[in-house]
Amino acid sequence: MNWGVFEGLLSGVNKYSTAFGRIWLSLVFIFRLLVYVVAAEKVWSDDHKDFDCNTRQPGCTNVCYDHFFPISHIRLWALQLILVTCPSLLVIMHVAYREAKERRRRAAGRQDYRCSYSEPGKKRGGLWWTYLLSLVFKAAVDVVFLYIFYRFYRNYSLPRLVKCELPPCPNVVDCFIARPTEKTIFTLFMVVTTCVCVVLSLVEAAYLVGKR
Repeated sequence: MNWGVFEGLLSGVNKYSTAFGRIWLSLVFIFRLLVYVVAAEKVWSDDHKDFDCNTRQPGCTNVCYDHFFPISHIRLWALQLILVTCPSLLVIMHVAYREAKERRRRAAGRQDYRCSYSEPGKKRGGLWWTYLLSLVFKAAVDVVFLYIFYRFYRNYSLPRLVKCELPPCPNVVDCFIARPTEKTIFTLFMVVTTCVCVVLSLVEAAYLVGKR
């Protein structure tokens, strides 16, 4: 997947963010997006191929894999990164709408100060609410995905051995997960960075409300 569009998105919204927002953007880009692209995708590339069960019963390995990995970590993280960066796009679109409205007003020769946007990127009026709601949405998305990971993968860790007795397996079979320690470390790293991002979003929201 080409993540260049998200790099451009994060860079574009940086100039409309507060100091906390810039820290959040740097954390997302460096410690989540780059780690995902450079390392995490490769760690999980052998997810299904190296999930070994001590049976040759047709279909048993696939059923057990689907049971223990209902959704791949890597796909969940991709969806999480997409959803958590979408609110930034809304902020950029709102600023672009203000700039376009200001250009149309100037072209028409209107000088109504109350309605003009001399500083389209200034967080006031509707843009203030858009920015605040984007912070709440980003924090909510991260919290929801933390809960999803916790429900699917208890304690965010992967065991070396899992036992499966689902049909069509003939009996209780042992299945082995490829590189569980490395995957657990990456999972905990992403969980910690996500928690930091949630805190930063909430702190920035409190800062905006307090400043107003």
